[in-house]
Amino acid sequence: MSRLARTTGLTAEQDEILDVVRRFVEKKIIPVATELEHADEYPTEIVEGLKDLGIFGLMIPEEYGGLGESLLTYALVVEEIARGWMSVSGVINTHFIVAYMLTQHGTEEQKLRYLPRMATGEVRGAFSMSEPGLGSDVAAISTKAKRTAEGYEITGQKMWLTNGGSSNLVAVLCKTEDGSDSVYKNMTTFLVEKEPGFGETAQGVTIPGKIDKMGYKGIDTTEMILDHHRVDETQVLGGETGKGFYQMMDGVEVGRVNVGARAVGIANRAFELGVKYAQQRETFGKPIAQHQAILFRIAEMATKVETAHSMVVRAARLKDAGERMDVEAGMAKMVASEYCNEVVQASFRIHGGYGYSKEYEIERLYREAAFMLIGEGTTDIQKIIIGRAMLAEYKL
Repeated sequence: MSRLARTTGLTAEQDEILDVVRRFVEKKIIPVATELEHADEYPTEIVEGLKDLGIFGLMIPEEYGGLGESLLTYALVVEEIARGWMSVSGVINTHFIVAYMLTQHGTEEQKLRYLPRMATGEVRGAFSMSEPGLGSDVAAISTKAKRTAEGYEITGQKMWLTNGGSSNLVAVLCKTEDGSDSVYKNMTTFLVEKEPGFGETAQGVTIPGKIDKMGYKGIDTTEMILDHHRVDETQVLGGETGKGFYQMMDGVEVGRVNVGARAVGIANRAFELGVKYAQQRETFGKPIAQHQAILFRIAEMATKVETAHSMVVRAARLKDAGERMDVEAGMAKMVASEYCNEVVQASFRIHGGYGYSKEYEIERLYREAAFMLIGEGTTDIQKIIIGRAMLAEYKL
């Protein structure tokens, strides 16, 4: 086990889970990750292996068939998986967020209907806020749910659905007319069921196909078009309209911890590759690791990995303790994603010209790291959240 990114105070059960996941990553993910990523091939066998390990039910309460583990355990598992291949951690991320939202905000009927099957991976979750004309400006969503005699009809276009094709349950944020003066209280989360795949996957639901991306390959990222898709009132998350924005933001906090953990995993792997290569590659008669410039770079990389990991752990522990952690989650996500890119770039430079070759793993990490800067809110959005909170806390 690496000296970096260790966590103190874990239970024996947490240590056992992480050990199992770490061995799975070493044997089943790292050896095939680059080949599958270059082919943009969905990691079917890896996903099935994660199902067998119970990872899809990691945070789902035991009474609904899950392992009932904490956000901290989840974050540490994500770090391990992202160290092997970041895309695989994306397969479980949105699934976790939907399961978390159901656990925290769903009706008992909704929990009984979905959570046991989500724990086994039979039901796979995705969630959707973004649209083609907006990103972080959630208040500007245009997808509408119109009330009818039978329930609601949803019409609109959604964007950037991770697991959009492979999922069969999507939590969708829509505008509803709830009579409030606040735009945020006129939003509702609907649970949309569909078939896995592309094309028309349910009445009024179309998944056009995969979006071709620079990195984050293998996993399906899609649009979703809703054309008078009909749902009944039992598909309103929590059974009450007007609470969708707050439910989604609760889920996004978990998502930001996830992205921070993913960034730590990528950075840790980049460090491992860089420090290994620096001891193998020789220039001027000695390994480049013995040159002061490279030694300084290694020291900075290690410190950044350790710092980012510590901040992600702190945010997760605050959430597990029932405390507010929107600022801490934003800080962790910001620092981890920025440091991830810096560590990967440093490792890329250590590799020299070979780092630009697709034969070397660092080339894949270089493309994956860029996504960390924008996933679950850009660095600039995190700065706005943090800055406003600091002004309120230290107001004169």
